[in-house]
Amino acid sequence: MRYLYTIIFYLLLPFVLLRLWIKNRKNPAALKFWHERLGIDLRPTPQHGIWIYAVSVGEAIAAIPLIKALQQRYPTIPLVVTGETIGGADRIRANLGNSVTQLYSPYDLPPILRKFFDNLKPRLLILMEKELWPNLLTECRKKKVPVVIANARLSGRSAQAYRRILSVTQEMLSGINLVLAQSQADADRFIELGLARDHICVSGNIKFDLELPAHLHERAKQLRQSWGQDRLIWIAASTHEGEEEQVLHAFTRVRKLFPDVLLISIPRHINRAPRLQKLYQSHGFQVTKRSENKVCSSATDIFIGDTMGELLLFYTAADLAFVGGSLVEKGGQNPLEPAAVGLPILTGPFTFNFELITEQLKQRGIEIQINDSQELEEQVVALLANPQKRQKMGSDAKKFLEENKGSLAKHLELIEQVIDLRAVL
Repeated sequence: MRYLYTIIFYLLLPFVLLRLWIKNRKNPAALKFWHERLGIDLRPTPQHGIWIYAVSVGEAIAAIPLIKALQQRYPTIPLVVTGETIGGADRIRANLGNSVTQLYSPYDLPPILRKFFDNLKPRLLILMEKELWPNLLTECRKKKVPVVIANARLSGRSAQAYRRILSVTQEMLSGINLVLAQSQADADRFIELGLARDHICVSGNIKFDLELPAHLHERAKQLRQSWGQDRLIWIAASTHEGEEEQVLHAFTRVRKLFPDVLLISIPRHINRAPRLQKLYQSHGFQVTKRSENKVCSSATDIFIGDTMGELLLFYTAADLAFVGGSLVEKGGQNPLEPAAVGLPILTGPFTFNFELITEQLKQRGIEIQINDSQELEEQVVALLANPQKRQKMGSDAKKFLEENKGSLAKHLELIEQVIDLRAVL
């Protein structure tokens, strides 16, 4: 079955490369090292290090605290981080600078993978969250490279998809030394697919160990003053195609009761910012983009955050948050970031990427589910009109995060048991 997968991948590769070019043709930085995905002309890379495989922006964010902890514990061991998106690479660079080596992730084809392994000669591969690649794991077995899945999650939907290719799935799982699952439900799904029970441990979610940047609150206070100290501020963050129209519909009605409210619109992919600007302006709203470095005056209705690495800053300067990817079937984005800075949270019904956390936040009264733009409007109005409730939800959110910290320490302890890193200190 894996051989059939490999043949199909070869046949699809020209179309994959064409899609890569179409998607990034207006962003030269994203295409600068595209050849690395084919194992061609790799940038200089230290050998015998730890390879962290974090494909998406979300996985890169989750990997950052783990990388910092590994650097502190094992300062002499090089770390190599591979990803697929320019956004993820920018997050790693902004937080870690040149202390790690960055490459684009290889396509999952044997000749390409062999070039990567020959170049890196890794002592350990850490896959973030749910990255399972048949040929990558096969190559790890051949090279006797231990594999850990960190911060592992497996939704019911993903588990069902893996069951359809059960023979391939079980072959992949046989090559994994340790899965560090976010929850018992995630662990159970891995076991049901064939992972040995002694190869999995429930270690919690690293994202609870979020480290707020220094001077975050001071910077947010300054930003808030520039926006208008007395304005109420609603942030719609990490939104996807099909959500902004619903947010806009709700915002139009909210303004009838709160005419001075400012909407902070943060698209999940910042290259969509020009399209959003046109959408909002077509409805008569005054729009300012962060990248324009213009003053967000009292005349500004909607402020678009189209820069990298400032989401936490915008959350900290707001009064309440809608977390996107949840009114469309994307599975929701990370609700722990607004929780960390004490915001009440609204999400749509599609939150399967953060299934357990969402349920816990709902039970604690920190997160409210809305199902459409009308319910979004109603909840935004109710929260803007009730500062006491906003304060209580925000305070409970911070407590929830503090109560669930500690996953990072468990990860380090268990990773150390997979490979004896002390021998190279």
